[in-house]
Amino acid sequence: MTGIRIIEAILAGERNPHTLAALRDGRVKASADTIARSLVGDYRREHLFTLGQSLAAFRHYQELIGACDKEIEQYLEAFDSKVDPPEGSASQSQDGQKPSNGEPRFDLQSHLYRIFGVDLTLIPGINVLTTQTLLSEIGPDLSRFASAPAFTSWLGLCPDNRVSGGKVLSVKTRKVKNRAATALRMAAQALHRSQSYLGHFYRRMRAKLGAPKAITATAHKLARIIYHMVTTRHAYDETICVQNEVRNRECLEARLRKQARQLGFQLVAAS
Repeated sequence: MTGIRIIEAILAGERNPHTLAALRDGRVKASADTIARSLVGDYRREHLFTLGQSLAAFRHYQELIGACDKEIEQYLEAFDSKVDPPEGSASQSQDGQKPSNGEPRFDLQSHLYRIFGVDLTLIPGINVLTTQTLLSEIGPDLSRFASAPAFTSWLGLCPDNRVSGGKVLSVKTRKVKNRAATALRMAAQALHRSQSYLGHFYRRMRAKLGAPKAITATAHKLARIIYHMVTTRHAYDETICVQNEVRNRECLEARLRKQARQLGFQLVAAS
């Protein structure tokens, strides 16, 4: 907003840097003096012409993006609704402007909620654009996949065990060109600072396996959660993940105690 105001004033003939700096939005952290110093220069005719051309091109592309948003919204309206989204569930951008995170101008979240029947954006790391990618690449129905392992296998997010003569040759994941898998990997990488269960899982896997394998493991977990939510229409509940983690820890502890007894040792909990 500040940039557009200043550019419009420059093209209108204003040259005083302090007058231009006064057009800054109140949310801009830089001071008026800092902005004024950056606006001191030689306003040559060819530079002003190029600036005007760039502004016209920017506005034209904004119109094209707006037309694309309307077309996408019309396609989404053609999908059957599995559930009615709650009123006021999605926040709208101010003054009808496009949100800064790249989301379209219309209420995309509500459309995705009614199409999938659940709000996938409640999952940490999954935003509206990630959900839109899943819809465009997979569709609203995951019943074609017999199970969550089949879904993660199609995405290429599970180990591709290669065995010959009873010997495991490789457990690497398959190399696939899948936009949905790429979106889930990006969502997993965005969890590096999250204080949720999935954020702790990603950091633990990263410390244990390294970043690339941790991203794949977390994307695999995200895919299983999404499959469960879409097929059962159950809302995301992090307490279930915590309970599973507790059960896994109890099983691991029981297995370690059994191995210790077989070797003649006794495990003692650290104080």
